[in-house]
This record gives sequence, C-alpha cells and structure tokens, in this order.
Amino acid sequence: MKDLYIKYREIISYLIVGGLTTVVSLVTYYACVLTALDPNHPVQLQCANILSWIAAVAFAYVTNRRFVFRSRNKHMLREAGAFVASRVGTLVMDMALMFIMVTLGGLNDKIAKLAVQVVVTVANYVLSKFFVFHK
Repeated sequence: MKDLYIKYREIISYLIVGGLTTVVSLVTYYACVLTALDPNHPVQLQCANILSWIAAVAFAYVTNRRFVFRSRNKHMLREAGAFVASRVGTLVMDMALMFIMVTLGGLNDKIAKLAVQVVVTVANYVLSKFFVFHK
C-alpha cells in the first residue's frame, strides 16, 4: 500500500486537495445562492459562481504549491500569476457550462455545479501539472 502511495503520491494528493477545493467552492457558492444571490437571475448566478471561484483559487494555489506539487519555485509571484491565468481559463469553461446547463437547459443549478466541478477539476490538474508547477 505504501509503495502505491509513493508511486501515485501526486495524483492522490491532488485528488484530496481537489476535493477540498471543491468543498470550498461549493460551500461558497451555496452560501451565496442560499442567502443573498438568486440563481434564477443570470447575472446573480454568475456572481455566485465568480465568488466561489475566487475562494477556491486562493485555497487551491496555497495547497497545490505546498502539498501536491511541492513547488520550490523562487519566482512565486510569476508562478501564482500562471496559476491564476490557468484558473481563469477554467473559470470561463465553468461559467459557460453553468450558463448552458442552468440558464439554457433549465437544470437544477446545484446539481449542474457538481457536474461542472468534475470537469473543471480534471482540467485544473492538467494545467497545473504541465503549465504552472512543471519542473
């Protein structure tokens, strides 16, 4: 079991951190739509989505840098910029999918958000591994 963990440490760590990042995103999103923002209003839906994204990206950068990719990059500001830029790309994907599924497709916003998070998590790993924290 230990050998498997060592071999797949990065992926296992990413799944754990990705799961926690998803929790941060979902808790923030649900807090927004259950208190102040109406998910049936397209602009308010996207505001809730953006706020959940900001919270998740801040959490994800710190945890990915430290625990997943164990970055020692001395150019932390450049690395953080690349991280945020890659996440902006997946934010656009997130917003487009939410718009298509909820606004155009009429799906429940909470279920759609869960499905979108799976797609975004995979895309974020690929971008982080090959463009942000590459060695």
